Amino acid sequence: MRISAYFTVGEVTPGALTDATVVVIDVVRATTSIVEALANGARGIYPTVSTEEAVKLAHSLGRDDTLLCGERKGQKVEGFDLGNSPGDFTREAVEGKRLVMSTTNGTSAFGLAHESARVLACAFTNLSAVASAVEGVEDLVVLCAGKEGHFSMGDALCAGHLISLVLADRTEEHTLNDAAIAARALAARKPSKRLLGQTAGGRALIEVGLEADLEICADVDRHGLVAELIDQAITVAGG
Repeated sequence: MRISAYFTVGEVTPGALTDATVVVIDVVRATTSIVEALANGARGIYPTVSTEEAVKLAHSLGRDDTLLCGERKGQKVEGFDLGNSPGDFTREAVEGKRLVMSTTNGTSAFGLAHESARVLACAFTNLSAVASAVEGVEDLVVLCAGKEGHFSMGDALCAGHLISLVLADRTEEHTLNDAAIAARALAARKPSKRLLGQTAGGRALIEVGLEADLEICADVDRHGLVAELIDQAITVAGG
């Protein structure tokens, strides 16, 4: 097994994701919110890069059963139905709905993986389910969304825990790139609301009054689902 990690989308070299199984991580908060939405009955999440693209896609899908979701600078985009707080994606709000989502960091990462064999969304909240889903793949890429082009401790920590789970009790040969080795070393630290609150992403949320989001973001294995991007939509794998 070959495992490559990238701490930001800007580090990805041409062809690095081709034919690989790619796991996208944006703990604070896009992939956490995606997992929460699917767990509460959303039909699918459509990640987009820009808010303009999101609005156009939502109208083409039909606004009667499509919600616009996303944030800029941590706050809900004006005119959108939901922001990017995982606690907003309740069953009452999202069950049976399509969600078109645009966030500062996370949703653009999915756009890089269009030539990959498989694309999964990972957060602490579905960590073990994702680790099980990638068992036995030959080429695994763990793609951290980062924060505005920079390293994100929350994403790297989640990547490290994922890699550690994938390699647990494995005896066959495996190869890790330097970032994967570094991420795995971080897994000595356990995720917690307090730890995430010390990161740049966590501090930014606290500054805008969204500290409560970190409780869900740090809730390991809150859900047992695998979120997979197929064509344009992220849905529950096998669902």
